[in-house]
Order: sequence, then structure tokens, then C-alpha cells
Amino acid sequence: MLARYAERRGFRTEELSASPNEAGGFKEVTFAAKGDGAYSVFKWEGGTHRVQRVPATESQGRIHTSTATVAVMPEAEEVEVAIDPNDLKIDVYRSTGPGGQSVNTTDSAVRITHLPTGLVVAMQDEKSQLQNKTKALRVLRARLYELERERQQAELSETRRSQIGGGERAEKIRTYNFPENRLTDHRIKLTVHQLDRILQGELDEFTAALASESRRRALETAGV
Repeated sequence: MLARYAERRGFRTEELSASPNEAGGFKEVTFAAKGDGAYSVFKWEGGTHRVQRVPATESQGRIHTSTATVAVMPEAEEVEVAIDPNDLKIDVYRSTGPGGQSVNTTDSAVRITHLPTGLVVAMQDEKSQLQNKTKALRVLRARLYELERERQQAELSETRRSQIGGGERAEKIRTYNFPENRLTDHRIKLTVHQLDRILQGELDEFTAALASESRRRALETAGV
């Protein structure tokens, strides 16, 4: 459904990983939807989707309920690391050899402390203080980049956890009822009896209604 919706909206999709199960379906699928505004469209799909259907193996005609959880996250952008000189404490000292003796007579070694994070980089490989400082800054920038990347990954993991919850039925955002050909979005109390059409990716009505409700709540919160 989501891949078909992406296609209808003119987005490109790229499957990143898939874990098939023995029943012929999938335990988990990860894919990217690429195009301008893709996240603003798909962010409404994050949450627990409840499915009510009569399986082909059900001889008594009873409805079975199952859930599928969806997490939608923006792709993390690479970060440019800008270092504020006011955040740096720079110490210079004489380079030392393996035995601790000074290997030159000038203060060419450099130790840079990044005060906000506490990261410390020391460099004494070069004979020039300027060269050591330049190299130390490069190493510091790389370590700050890695810190920021880890922070983004942690943020995305938290976003994913908050979206998929525990997969409990009570956390549902939508119910797909196959016997009644019905889809209900519980966030906006919208029900449509055209499930077959929606499974082909015709989700525009729900996206528009969810975006409209979000704007209404934002205005209400702002007191407009």
C-alpha cells in the first residue's frame, strides 16, 4: 500500500532491507521514499495499523486481528561541523619523545580542549605549532562529526520507538477491516468503505485530513 502510494505521488522508492517469513509475507521491510516533500506525506503513516480479516486457513469464518507497525523517519543529513573558537581551550607545550624527554626546544605540541563536549585532542607529530594545531582541529572536527552522527541516530531510534510503540492493538492509528471493506483512521475519526481502493495506494484523502487536523490543532495551541 505504501509503495503504491509513493508511486502515485511521484516519489521514487528504494528497498533497503527485507526479512521474509515462512508464510510468504515479511517480518520486516525497510524502504526509502525519495522526492520533495516525501516525509511530510508519509509521516502520517507512522504507528500501529490493525488488520481484521478472515484468513484462508480459517474454517469457521472467524475474524482474526493482527497488527503491523510502521515507523517513518527523515533521512539524516550529513552535518557540517562548525567550531566556535570561543569553545576551544588551546595549550601549547614542548613535544616529548618515548622516554619523556623534550625532542625540541620550542612549544610546538598542541592540546585542544573542546569545552562544550570535553573532547581533548593533542598533536605533536609536526615540528611546527601551526601544523600541529591544524591537524588537531581536523581530528577534533571528525570526532565532533561522529558525536553528532551518534546523536542523530539516537534521536531517530527514539522517534522510531515512539511511533511503533509496543505494537499493541490499543495503540492503533488505523483499522483495516477486510470483511466490511472498511478503513478507519482513529486519529481523525474518518471511515471509508473502500479498502480495496486504499490498498492500491489511494491514501490522499487521509493525508489531507490528517494535515488539516494538525494545522487546526497548531492554531488552537497558538491561540489563533
